[in-house]
Amino acid sequence: MRLKGKTALITGGNSGIGLATARLFVAEGARVIITGRNQATLDAAAKELGANALAVVADANDIAATEAAIKKGIAKFGKLDIVFANAGIPGSTPVGGTTLEAFEQVIRTNITSVFFTVQAAVAQMNDGGSIILNGSVISVLGNPGYSAYAASKAGVRAMARVMASELSPRGIRVNVVAPGGAKTPIWNGAAPTADAFAVLDKRISRSTPLGRMAEADHIAKTVLFLASDDSAHVQAAEIFVDGGATGSPAGAPIYRA
Repeated sequence: MRLKGKTALITGGNSGIGLATARLFVAEGARVIITGRNQATLDAAAKELGANALAVVADANDIAATEAAIKKGIAKFGKLDIVFANAGIPGSTPVGGTTLEAFEQVIRTNITSVFFTVQAAVAQMNDGGSIILNGSVISVLGNPGYSAYAASKAGVRAMARVMASELSPRGIRVNVVAPGGAKTPIWNGAAPTADAFAVLDKRISRSTPLGRMAEADHIAKTVLFLASDDSAHVQAAEIFVDGGATGSPAGAPIYRA
């Protein structure tokens, strides 16, 4: 088992990519602390994950709550070895139609809170550990209407590189996983019904060279790689898990004869 005896923190670990990652981590021998805002989904996740998981209510924007969750987790499982700063929110912020509050909420959740999660965690982290930040293809694709989200995820990339420089003396690796379109609850606002999601799935699949949306497990398995000793010499990297959308966009089905 690749994570035997390790303790991991996953923010937003009660659904989507975070929960898929928690499942993999537990299966690979880790003890996992998951945080989230929703008590009901946290309880369900904890029941599914079993005795090697601890679920704690903590909004990523509430730094004191995150610090308290980390302290509660290490009291139960010991110091951290892995941090997956996964929690984040989407948000449409088109030029000419965006309030300051909406823009700042995306930035605060997706970058400011990530920084302070890492800051709280490293004080309780063993040397030689691994930190993974959740990025996005939106940071490079220029999708209309997503200025704040794109800026936040580009900021995650830049921040990870600085953190890698600062934490390398402790042997702590800091890397980014950047998902493309994946089948997770992040789309609930844009595609709230099964029919709406089917339309979204078809559109994204046509613009992805591999011709499909990702499953949450595709992202989780990449996070597992970055968390484990399999990536022992990977530092300050960003891995796009997007079916080729950023690397070979001209190969997407929409462009095929």
